Amino acid sequence: MTAALLVVRYRPIIAAACVLLSLIAAVRYWRRQPRLWRRIGAVIGAAAVLVSTVLSRVNVYELMFHPIGAPAFESASESKLDKDEMVVAVQVNAVSRAYPIRSMSYHHIVNDTVGGVPIAATY
Repeated sequence: MTAALLVVRYRPIIAAACVLLSLIAAVRYWRRQPRLWRRIGAVIGAAAVLVSTVLSRVNVYELMFHPIGAPAFESASESKLDKDEMVVAVQVNAVSRAYPIRSMSYHHIVNDTVGGVPIAATY
């Protein structure tokens, strides 16, 4: 875990160093190679490193899943859910909540406070 956190901490510096080294290598290779297709390969390799570095900074899960930040609730007797509806049930300090799976299917996570305790309900 310590090694993983260390990598996360220095990830931008490591990524920038990789891009810089690939550009330096591409320029040096470009100057030494007389063949055009090898020069083009060096440029494509440097561009691939640059694109990979940019894409490594994108968290696809943050783009795909947006938590439900302020859920609305109603009592079980007022609910219009089918009797067979599947729910994620939570009980904290004698306070119960049920989150319908159908509603959570897009978000996959609900931020809520149940019984005075902040929770993140997910499946």
